[in-house]
Amino acid sequence: MPMDPDWKVWHQNPRKSKYVPPEGAVDAHCHIFGPEEEFPYSAERKYTPCTGSKHDLFALRDYLGLSRNVIVQASCHGKNNDALIDGLNSAGDLARGVAVVDDSVTAAELSAMHEAGVRGVRFNFVRRLVDPKPQQHYQSIVDKIAPLGWHVIVYIEAADFADQIPFLKSLPVTVVFDHMARPDISKGVAHDDFNQFIELMEDEKFWSKVSCPERLTTHGGSHLNYSDVVPFMKRVVDAYPDRVLWGSDWPHPNMKSHVPDDGQLLELIPLIADTEEKRRQLLVDNPMRLYWA
Repeated sequence: MPMDPDWKVWHQNPRKSKYVPPEGAVDAHCHIFGPEEEFPYSAERKYTPCTGSKHDLFALRDYLGLSRNVIVQASCHGKNNDALIDGLNSAGDLARGVAVVDDSVTAAELSAMHEAGVRGVRFNFVRRLVDPKPQQHYQSIVDKIAPLGWHVIVYIEAADFADQIPFLKSLPVTVVFDHMARPDISKGVAHDDFNQFIELMEDEKFWSKVSCPERLTTHGGSHLNYSDVVPFMKRVVDAYPDRVLWGSDWPHPNMKSHVPDDGQLLELIPLIADTEEKRRQLLVDNPMRLYWA
């Protein structure tokens, strides 16, 4: 399955961000894809991404003035986490990981991943990317990772969010939402759907990534500023500054509308976190507490 010809490859020349992140800043949501000849994609995948190697990821980290990465396993690699583990081994203490596993994973396998730097598992409920499993499948995984102190990353879209709330509330571990659970931006920041997400976040076991405006925006054109998404991101940061994370989502797989500029994405930070304290929590304190403590 080749990459869709309409999809964009990651930005080859991002601008130098006018915003300089604090020392120790973490990109808490990024990926490594391939290279396919070394780390083949899953036969069950529903898409083939552009290659985004560990070398390119770490070069971008340094170029943007960031210090660390949290590398998230994506569905195209399935439950074969070899590319993720290789990236973690190369980065040493400068990276942590989020794996994808199934309910057959063993304690020995989880222990080896923990040693490499994995600190969580990702549950993907986005139907165009994966075929979601029965709840017992996910519950079995949680039972196995809980003794390690790991957390769950949930990738879900607004249309499926309400149906999963009872299950997510029942989990005995920290739950981190990718991209604010992908709200429907066209409905506005005050809509009941987003209020439901904000209310769920009252429970301190829930965290959120304020990320991926390039996927959420309803604006088009070549001069995007993501102004429709910024109020959503800012509302989450203002309400829960000690439980938010920021990530680039590099190398931005499956983008069709435009190529995100990672320097521009970093420049949104002062707009969504309007004090130095909030910015430090978002970029340093929170990810360090969740992944390096």
